[in-house]
Amino acid sequence: MHRSIATVSLSGTLRQKLDAVAAAGFDGIELFEADFINFKGTASELRGIAGDLGLTIDLYQPFRDFEAMPEAQFRRSLERAERKFDLMEAMGAPLVLCCSNTSPLCANDPALAAAQLHELAERAARRNLRVGFEALAWGRHTSLYGQAWNIVKQADHAHLGLILDSFHTLSLKDDPAGIAGIPGEKIFFLQMADAPLLAMDVLQWARHHRSFPGQGDFDVIGFFEQVLRAGYTGPLSLEIFNDIFRETPNRRTAVDAMRSLLYLESEARQRMAAAEPVQPQRVELFNPPPVPALSGLSFIEFAADEASAATLAVLLPQLGFRRIGTHRSKAVTLYRQGDINLIVNAQPDSFARQRFEAHGTSVCALGVRCDDPLAAVGRATAMRSQRHDSPVGPNELRVPAIVAPGGNLIHFVPEALGANGLYEADFVLDDAGAGANDAGLQRIDHVALGLAVDQQDTWVLFTRAVLGLEPSESLELADPFGLIRSRGVANADRSLRLVLNVSLSQRTRTARTLSVTGGGAVHHIALGCEDIFAAVKALRANGTRFVPISDNYYDDLATRIDIAPELLARLREAGVLFDRSPAGDYLHIYTESFEGGLFFEVAQRVGSYDAYGALNAPARMASQAQD
Repeated sequence: MHRSIATVSLSGTLRQKLDAVAAAGFDGIELFEADFINFKGTASELRGIAGDLGLTIDLYQPFRDFEAMPEAQFRRSLERAERKFDLMEAMGAPLVLCCSNTSPLCANDPALAAAQLHELAERAARRNLRVGFEALAWGRHTSLYGQAWNIVKQADHAHLGLILDSFHTLSLKDDPAGIAGIPGEKIFFLQMADAPLLAMDVLQWARHHRSFPGQGDFDVIGFFEQVLRAGYTGPLSLEIFNDIFRETPNRRTAVDAMRSLLYLESEARQRMAAAEPVQPQRVELFNPPPVPALSGLSFIEFAADEASAATLAVLLPQLGFRRIGTHRSKAVTLYRQGDINLIVNAQPDSFARQRFEAHGTSVCALGVRCDDPLAAVGRATAMRSQRHDSPVGPNELRVPAIVAPGGNLIHFVPEALGANGLYEADFVLDDAGAGANDAGLQRIDHVALGLAVDQQDTWVLFTRAVLGLEPSESLELADPFGLIRSRGVANADRSLRLVLNVSLSQRTRTARTLSVTGGGAVHHIALGCEDIFAAVKALRANGTRFVPISDNYYDDLATRIDIAPELLARLREAGVLFDRSPAGDYLHIYTESFEGGLFFEVAQRVGSYDAYGALNAPARMASQAQD
């Protein structure tokens, strides 16, 4: 499809926006009127700049408060339209967006609206231009696409058609199924936008909180499917009003935008292919390699230098990890406990050392077990992620990798290698290992990332489109110095879980950690066990220190949850936090943090509990703040 984006969706000057849009691979733009008004150049000059970048100007927008107006105001609007048509001819824009009227002067008269739009279309036709009519969700009398389509039908002009916008339909919970019955040639343009589900005025929602498809909670795929079933073959475009996007670097936003359209197309293609009866498609939709089958984390790699590697050599055994291997050719050490593999990379002149020099001791890479690593990398690059190839020594395995948002790596480890295949190839293993007292930690339960405010939507889309993970509900957690927005993403069998945390304040501990790590860094690592009380006892004996929890927490816990007194006493004595859902229980405890603010969580899931103990996060954050 011809892929386009509205210039209002990105930050920067108009020229900077065009450069970013072209670099991301778009075919065209919707030109927002304010961007042109503030552009230091003529319409013809803008046409030349866009053309040199390989971009078409697909739509000029918006034209407001036109239809169903008193005669005097209508005549003035026709003169205003002629001036806009002059500009469109000079810039080569074939279509103008006319949004439904919000003026108090507007009459509730569909026949009058149709007649006036017919005259506007007639004037556009004299210049071989077209007019698209769009129903605004807050339009005074026309807010639904069905109402707008009835007016367009009544106007009956070849140069007048319908513009559809997923936000306006889905925000009002209007059923998009009727779109499939509209003739495709009468849908002149399609604008896509997602959004989080919010209880607020639709106008404020629309102007401040839209997001790219795949970042929000709307069924944008279902909406897009109905437009395709109508036989639409025109541009697929994005129109996003979002306060965060307006301050985010526009190159990153443009890449997210393209990834969102590719994700939308690929998901719609799959859904339509699975539908009965199968209908022929009039446009070719993007068809990347399938979502990889992931089965948990094979390893977590720490960036270090010689001194911090020595610090980790003390810390990790306290957590029950044994040093079981050294790399065949690099200053890299492997630690293991249960099915958990932690790698400390202190190799000079390596990717890990670069990350260490930028961010200190930190996680620089995740290794994800995968059924087909090459296909996984193929999907990732098709979805606009960058491939990474690390130097490989003699007899070492090349593990395909990509660069995740923020700059860290994700390696795709072949499932066929088994539990030890990768490590036998790259490390000299010692089954006995350096001394450590096993604490019963068995698996990586989840990894939590600390993100800058403008990175959470990027990560939600990345994990959805590239890794095939699905997000859970977004929660807001109370830190003593502000709010933390937290959202989990996971695969279907929950073998791979990530938690995306964003600080809405610059004073929280998370925000201070971000100032060191630059954002997009691992915030903490949750290690799963079968008996948390035995694990905590062993860890304390090893010298591990935990975040202390107030006695008041346990007094309150007994009032919130029907919990056995014996269990409550054990929780209080061990300093373990507790959460319960209808599906099961979650018991967890946090270690004190070390360099850069990174810390560990020890967790036990009972039953089918499927969350992350978010209600207990304030207790941990308050304790850390008081320390």
